[in-house]
Amino acid sequence: MAALSGKTCLITGGAGSIGLATARLFLAQGAQVMLADLDSAQLDDLVSQLGSENIAGHATDVTDAAAVSDLVDATLARFGNIDVVFSNAGNFGQVSPIDQYPEDVFDAVYQVHVKGAFLVCKYAVPKMRDGGSIVITSSVAGTRGDPGVYGYITAKHAQIGLMRCLAKELAPRKIRVNTIHPGPIDNSFQHAVEDDLGKLIKADAGEFFDSQTPLGRHGTPDEIAQSVLFLASDQSSYTTGTMLMVDGGMSG
Repeated sequence: MAALSGKTCLITGGAGSIGLATARLFLAQGAQVMLADLDSAQLDDLVSQLGSENIAGHATDVTDAAAVSDLVDATLARFGNIDVVFSNAGNFGQVSPIDQYPEDVFDAVYQVHVKGAFLVCKYAVPKMRDGGSIVITSSVAGTRGDPGVYGYITAKHAQIGLMRCLAKELAPRKIRVNTIHPGPIDNSFQHAVEDDLGKLIKADAGEFFDSQTPLGRHGTPDEIAQSVLFLASDQSSYTTGTMLMVDGGMSG
């Protein structure tokens, strides 16, 4: 039987490479998927491309409580229940020395990653079926520091605290909560990070990341999706409150 047969999965940040790869894999594993992101036209296009009656899109700003509540209601209206939440919405901000790092950029990054994950869980948890799973996308950045990456790295550390609180609270309902921690991924998000970081370290940031990674390469969105599937499915039925590193060994 497919790993997610009969389950409904809510994915934020669904238009990004990791969200989309995960949606595609979840569909292949028998799930019904609600895909959320900011741009309704982009979501409509992606849903059409995926070509399944088991997927829908809903434009959502995860920093807005009313919008997140509407997303949860729309998921229930379309599919009837929620079993898996993949909180994956993210932005990066910028890389700059502490005295030059803009306060509004720091706030914007924190709002999406931390408040966004908090709001998605706040509104989805009461409507989730017992025995489900919540997966929050953190990063290898949640285990380390790099010069100038103040908004992103701080937010990624904070998500771990949110996960640990939820894992303890939801254990009686057999809802498992974990964070996933990708390393550098070969996608446009990472390439933008590397362009920014390279200016600060005055070196090729892509090569820098590969040199810090024992496997010596960037990962792929599909590789991350496979690890999200593990946490979302009953394959990880005794796994909660943990950080799954999918970083090519960078954090080791």
